[in-house]
Amino acid sequence: MKKQFWIPPIGAEAEKDGVPVFKFPRWRLKGKAIDEVVDKYKAVGAELNVLPFCSQFIPMEVIDHPKHGSIIYHPSLLPRHRGASAINWTLIHGDKKGGFTVFWADDGLDTGPILLQKECVVEPDDTVNTIYKRFLFPEGVKGMVEAVKLIAEGKAPKIKQPEEGATYECIQKKDNSKIDWNQPAEAIHNWIRGNDKVPGAWAEVDGKNVTFYGSTLVDNGSTANGQPLEIPGASRPGLVTKNGLVLFGNDGKTLLVKNLQFEDGKMIAAAQYFKAGSSSAVELTEEEKSFAEQMRAVWTSILTNVEKIDDSTDFFKSGAASMDVVRLVEEVKLRASQLQLQNEDVYMATTFQEFIQMCVRKLRGEDAEEELVVDYVEMNVNNMTIRMPHQLFINGEFVDAEGGKNYKTINPTTGQAICEVSLAQISDVEKAVAAAKEAFEEGEWGKMNHRDRGRLIYKLADLMEQHQEELATIESIDSGAVYTLALKTHVGMSIQTFRYFAGWCDKIQGCTIPINQARPNRNLTFTKKEPIGVCAIVIPWNYPLMMLAWKTAACLAAGNTVVLKPAQVTPLTAVKFAELAARAGFPKGVINILPGSGSLVGQRLSDHPDVRKLGFTGSTEIGKQIMKSCAVSNVKKVSLELGGKSPLIIFSDCDLDKAVRMGMSSVFFNKGENCIAAGRLFVEESLHDTFVQRVIEEVKKMKIGDPLDRSTDHGPQNHKAHLDKLVEYCERGVKEGATLICGGKQVNRPGFFFEPTVFTDVQDHMYIAIEESFGPVMIISKFKNGDVDGVLQRANATEYGLASGVFTRDISKALYVSERLQAGTVFVNTYNKTDVAAPFGGFKQSGFGKDLGQEALNEYLKTKTVTVEY
Repeated sequence: MKKQFWIPPIGAEAEKDGVPVFKFPRWRLKGKAIDEVVDKYKAVGAELNVLPFCSQFIPMEVIDHPKHGSIIYHPSLLPRHRGASAINWTLIHGDKKGGFTVFWADDGLDTGPILLQKECVVEPDDTVNTIYKRFLFPEGVKGMVEAVKLIAEGKAPKIKQPEEGATYECIQKKDNSKIDWNQPAEAIHNWIRGNDKVPGAWAEVDGKNVTFYGSTLVDNGSTANGQPLEIPGASRPGLVTKNGLVLFGNDGKTLLVKNLQFEDGKMIAAAQYFKAGSSSAVELTEEEKSFAEQMRAVWTSILTNVEKIDDSTDFFKSGAASMDVVRLVEEVKLRASQLQLQNEDVYMATTFQEFIQMCVRKLRGEDAEEELVVDYVEMNVNNMTIRMPHQLFINGEFVDAEGGKNYKTINPTTGQAICEVSLAQISDVEKAVAAAKEAFEEGEWGKMNHRDRGRLIYKLADLMEQHQEELATIESIDSGAVYTLALKTHVGMSIQTFRYFAGWCDKIQGCTIPINQARPNRNLTFTKKEPIGVCAIVIPWNYPLMMLAWKTAACLAAGNTVVLKPAQVTPLTAVKFAELAARAGFPKGVINILPGSGSLVGQRLSDHPDVRKLGFTGSTEIGKQIMKSCAVSNVKKVSLELGGKSPLIIFSDCDLDKAVRMGMSSVFFNKGENCIAAGRLFVEESLHDTFVQRVIEEVKKMKIGDPLDRSTDHGPQNHKAHLDKLVEYCERGVKEGATLICGGKQVNRPGFFFEPTVFTDVQDHMYIAIEESFGPVMIISKFKNGDVDGVLQRANATEYGLASGVFTRDISKALYVSERLQAGTVFVNTYNKTDVAAPFGGFKQSGFGKDLGQEALNEYLKTKTVTVEY
């Protein structure tokens, strides 16, 4: 075979421009410059050499030849860390500050005069790769450009390097990167990350040399539950946990390692150490078999010394090196654009069979299930076993909150704790936002084809449907929703919402606009709809999963990434949703879920400079505070769905049976914990008494009880504080003179049950006529026969405008009233009939912006105008 040299991108571009490109194996032979090579170099006529580090390998005849000499990029703040492993030693020494130097080459080892330096903060968990990608590469390119400009302008300084503080460390190689366990945890962590990815810090484990990758310092590792792993020389055994391998320093402090690599090149997640090799093979479809044969051809082209690629062929044992890994990953992208491999994936599946199985699982979305580590709380309830995650979900992983903070989530049916849930802290918000930002700006999500994004959302909806009974059961025990309603509405509409918006992914488009700014008119102006970026979503407790779906589905369809805070009292379906999203194959960082308090987590999301949009459903009071914080922080885009006091007008010419049935639903649906609940019913005087009597008859039929009982009509209120407010609300209504027909009290049984309540004789000035109960409280007022404009004036005399309704057989009257009602939604001869395709949102102090329908997409998009003259 003819030996081929890989030409770097800069060389390939130079060739396109007609610039001579040479690649020689060496400059010197036996310490002397090779004349032929030097002569070819000189023939180029360079005025300046711009070099990477390691200039000592280049003869001084070349260094000194150009008019302006030679400048070199070096990835440390010289004179500290001279030598080829400068980045490694910056991390190994635990430097808090790093950066790069552009200096003038001389005959020493990184000793020439300094032209410029740029510095950066070294993060506690930085590796060679992360600091290079974040700063040293992008800023280094800019720094080199700046240096060349300074030279061209005659302004480039030559600052002599000081000898004070100068260090030189050896080149890091595999034979000198063994871990010394007799050190504090931070020193071990620095050693591992300083050698990550090359050459890799290693130690002996179970008689084999194992390399450690992905180290982070952790505070509570010593309390982690896991399987002990003996490590020779370590102060105590490591612990293989659900999050990785916990290691101990001689100071008793801990670090966590994510990945391990064996001598044969095979890499595994550290959490899977005792499970390696236990997964069963999947059977390939015909289409997958065709893909496998394409990959076999690629392996054949790379492993040229292997006669035949069979299932047991090992990529690395057959001679593949790191550049071959890069090529293999790129070859896969060419043949399956939706399959986004990372280099680490190749190291974790080294044989051909393992590689194909890994690719197929990723294409099917099954790889997420294998890699995802979930610490479930399991319960046998509702004739099934439900498995509930209970941790934060950040960057594709379930993790404990900072400091191991937890709180109890309560079952409103019993008043007893369901389980402990991680309570997010400010530092957790920072991690989640950073993960979402990286996923949007650098991850595969931002590069994904719109149609592939839609397929992923469809897949998530399918998984939710497969788990709908489990989701409905979790929703029922966590929020008190009657199971049948949870199944149909809480979960059912959530699934519909994701399917609806999945269909919009490849239909988001701008438009072309004719303009007339010059003649002849050779202008093209068009608009583009682009995702906003990192979006925060804060949702309420009345429909935990459905409110998540209403906002998150549109947000994801538009191409954004999400940090979502569920209500503190109802977190469980949100973290279960996170699990399903991961199993559907959503890339890390796209979806992040942070159970926690509104005052801490919600406030920080409102203030965070990297959050570009916040969607909130909740009270008007909190909505105002969020709006103010979003304005002061970075003028982030906001959409708010806030409080309501929705009027329902019932005329005497209505279909009475339907009006009673829908009037009951308008108030008592979901225990009255319904943002569009009819907060006040206006009944025409001639119908009033009959309507009230019919309502009382229906209320008496309602069965109050366990929401998991299929015959239950009315379950518990969501939480104790809300129950107490309802009791106080009704007491105030009685005190002000309204007539309490029924209910108004807590039910005498365990849990947070409240009686369905009906008030009549409610006057406009009363507290219960003005303020929202957000509970099963029907407020009835009468209006004079035929006084259409008068009742409209009373109905609109509120600062809220979320929803409204009218019942009449007179279509002209219905249209007249609906046109004049000041509300975002008007129901005519029906109520609560929302649909995923119909925009939903309020007027006045009920907020602004829309959920659902095509209009919801605009809440998560920005419009860019482009004008081209041709």
